[in-house]
Amino acid sequence: MIPVPGFDSKRVAMFGLGRTGLGVARALEAGGATVLCWDDGEARRAEAADAGLLVDDLYAVDWSDIEALVLSPGVPLTHPAPHPLVLAAKAADVPVIGDMELFQRALDASGTRARMVAVTGTNGKSTTTALIGHLIRQAGGDAQVGGNIGRAVLDLDPPEDQTVYVIEISSYQLDLAPGFRPDVAVLLNITPDHLDRHGSFDNYVAIKDRIFANQTGRGYAIFGIDSQPVARLCTARCGQQAPAGSKDGGPKVIPMSTRKALGRGVYVLGGKIYHSRSSRVEEAADLNDIATLQGIHNWENAAAAFAAVRVLGIDPSKIAEGLQRFPGLAHRMEQVAEINGVRFINDSKATNADAAARALDTYDHIYWIAGGVAKAGGIEPLKEYFPKIRKAYLIGKAAPDFAATLDGHVRHTLSGTLEEAVTQAAHDAADEKDAVVLLSPACASFDQFPDFEKRGDAFRNAVRDLAKSSSEPKQGGGAAA
Repeated sequence: MIPVPGFDSKRVAMFGLGRTGLGVARALEAGGATVLCWDDGEARRAEAADAGLLVDDLYAVDWSDIEALVLSPGVPLTHPAPHPLVLAAKAADVPVIGDMELFQRALDASGTRARMVAVTGTNGKSTTTALIGHLIRQAGGDAQVGGNIGRAVLDLDPPEDQTVYVIEISSYQLDLAPGFRPDVAVLLNITPDHLDRHGSFDNYVAIKDRIFANQTGRGYAIFGIDSQPVARLCTARCGQQAPAGSKDGGPKVIPMSTRKALGRGVYVLGGKIYHSRSSRVEEAADLNDIATLQGIHNWENAAAAFAAVRVLGIDPSKIAEGLQRFPGLAHRMEQVAEINGVRFINDSKATNADAAARALDTYDHIYWIAGGVAKAGGIEPLKEYFPKIRKAYLIGKAAPDFAATLDGHVRHTLSGTLEEAVTQAAHDAADEKDAVVLLSPACASFDQFPDFEKRGDAFRNAVRDLAKSSSEPKQGGGAAA
């Protein structure tokens, strides 16, 4: 745990007592604060009380002696409307902040030479974050990986001189971190997402751009310029000479692409990473035979990770070795099994169409399991991939709408449940060479599962049951006498 300084003997309000909120409360208390905890859910309040935290109704407190309101990232700050406690805090001139802001303050006060790499983007940030941490560790470094992935940021180990924090940060968290200042900031891509929480796509883009807002000339800013909104931000930060670096004393800019060669920066062509070094471009790594980094979207993740780790001073040869050993992440194009020549891929993390497009682009001969709670636009943006889909198996609330989109283009069935979809898809795919049964739902999970992890686990279990049944000896009579 990282104690949060600066609030000694002061009262701090903490609203939202999920995993992140409980950790924040403990970290604030460890720094000397008096923390008033509240959640609208009775069970979470009881859990906090059982953990020895001070539970106090924030709807009834006197805000005049409260130093800050720390908000869980799941609580609306601005849209669709500010939470009532946000309005109460702002009316009393109490700052509203989040866990990433507290982490930055703790890091600033630590007096160490610890560094921070932060990764954001609509898609790919978890894989990129995990990959950066993996590469640092493979090279013998001390990487603390967390934030919006794995351990909450204040649950990480306290900083030491050699520590490198590798942090995944969401738009919700950036919105609550006005002082956030990573040494290396990575913005992978931006596509429409979470617009209900940010009001408009322009607002969403502006919040993502905040990852660079406080960087100085000592920092590095890595931009995935294949994404047009990101390319525009890159140009805005460093003028028309984006590949040459920054302007106005800002961070050193490193453009990154998987679609074109760059004179400066990092790019991938034909599955190989190239980077500029000593005024020339060199090949750095070959991704083609790395099973956990297949597909152009994973090439983007690998290029961003390479760029981030390279500026930390790690030699390209060590990075290439580390890439070969990357184990991948669960629920992100994870091959669960191969049964009678059919591969079963768990891409449960694909909670929107853009994320699903990355998997659909990677495979051919696809038996696609999709559905859940649809995002705006449904699967209309995926029409260019329909010719690759042999059949779709639709589950959850989105199934009827997805069926209407697929009508006349892709064979489909309303499977209802994930387990039934796996059984049907396995049966249909059995006789096709190079067939892939792909769970890439293009939807949130909340109609049938509490989160995408549980949905992915259910897919794994269904596939394992299928594998077990297919390996059991068939029952029946012997040969006729």
